[in-house]
Amino acid sequence: MCKGLATLPATCLKSAKDIKHKISFLLQKQEPQQVDRKQTKEKDEDAAKRIAPVDLHCRWKSVSCLISLAEGRSVFTGFLMSEFSQENMQFWLACEDFKKTPTCELEKKAKFIYRRYVAQDSPNEVNLDAATREETLQNVTSASRACFDEAQRRIYLLMEKDSYRRFLHSKLILELSQADASVARKKEKSGWDTTFCLLPQCTWK
Repeated sequence: MCKGLATLPATCLKSAKDIKHKISFLLQKQEPQQVDRKQTKEKDEDAAKRIAPVDLHCRWKSVSCLISLAEGRSVFTGFLMSEFSQENMQFWLACEDFKKTPTCELEKKAKFIYRRYVAQDSPNEVNLDAATREETLQNVTSASRACFDEAQRRIYLLMEKDSYRRFLHSKLILELSQADASVARKKEKSGWDTTFCLLPQCTWK
């Protein structure tokens, strides 16, 4: 022991040893492996939150894919209802149904759809510009199966460029994605068939 330490009182030496012991304990308390595992877990959780909407975007490649099946239309319509814009899907479906209408009923049905969705202040008015609204009115007077084509196209683009993008990153889709992943993991562990999942687009692989 050096001369300087030898001249210190015994109580001071004991306190110094206690402090050294506590510092060593604190340094060893959290081992590097434990820190690495914790950081990795946090990164994985953050990554999962970021990946879910992107993964769904890859599987639901477009609005046309989404609304081509009843399950997809149901989920998307539910989202539109949360945004008070479900009339867009209702109008699109009405136009699809109109194209199958017998010739003798075209005029009557065309007027009904126009009054319900296209005319200003109609019960389920969709968001159309004045020119398209006027063009549709002219088409209805000489009803053909194509009289709503332009209006339907514009509403489709509105859903695609606006509602659909928010839908992909919505809380609803995140929850469905997490539930889907959970079902898939459970079935893999149990050896069940994993081709089925909660999300309708999984069957499109």
